[in-house]
Amino acid sequence: MREFDQALTLTEKVLDPILAREPANPRVTYYDDATGARIELSGLTMANWAAKTANLIRDEFGLSPGARIAVLLPAHWQTAAVLLGCWWAGTEVVLRPDQDAELALVTPDRIDDADGIAEVAALSLDAMGAPVRDLPIGVTDFATSVRVHGDQFLPGGAGAALDGMPVAEVFAEAKKSAMRQGFSEGDRVLSSTPWDTPAELIDGFVAVLAAGASLVQVVNPDPALRERRIETERVTAQRA
Repeated sequence: MREFDQALTLTEKVLDPILAREPANPRVTYYDDATGARIELSGLTMANWAAKTANLIRDEFGLSPGARIAVLLPAHWQTAAVLLGCWWAGTEVVLRPDQDAELALVTPDRIDDADGIAEVAALSLDAMGAPVRDLPIGVTDFATSVRVHGDQFLPGGAGAALDGMPVAEVFAEAKKSAMRQGFSEGDRVLSSTPWDTPAELIDGFVAVLAAGASLVQVVNPDPALRERRIETERVTAQRA
């Protein structure tokens, strides 16, 4: 097992100030312009789903702080909760297929990318939490499994947080990124950039939370809707 310590996890570092200050305020607002979907999570709701994920990782998959998880998921509101759950459990996130990972969290079209990883869980990313149908034997349906777990979590330490980077380094990079991008507490940040690399994930997600801001994440963006969305969502900062 990789080394870990009892310092705060990355999730505690970014969520604790939010939950102490404004737990009911929106933190992730997700749009898919191809389907018309809009989902919004408050800080408290996001923390509850992150806790369920962390409990699933620890209690169902038996992973301890320092374990490695391949997160092969797009920028999405469920991905946000999954990432925070992984970090709360003290595990290291990698954003690529990795034979050293002990668990892969994937969309159904990426199950083959997890070949050789001991445990695999698939997410439908359905807004109503629908399960993935006709999964291969040995692949866990995330939506079915996660909902039975508790929405409180007591962390037990932290290993590396993201692609070998320790928690302190990721958090410091996120704070620098927030400053560079001009994010501050209370901002509503509009973004349509992916989270496919560690740099993209830090700049597009972790930095927003580390600043105490909230994210309006748009996939399949329709340019015709942009100006109206800026107004209705009270956007104060923008990414590409």
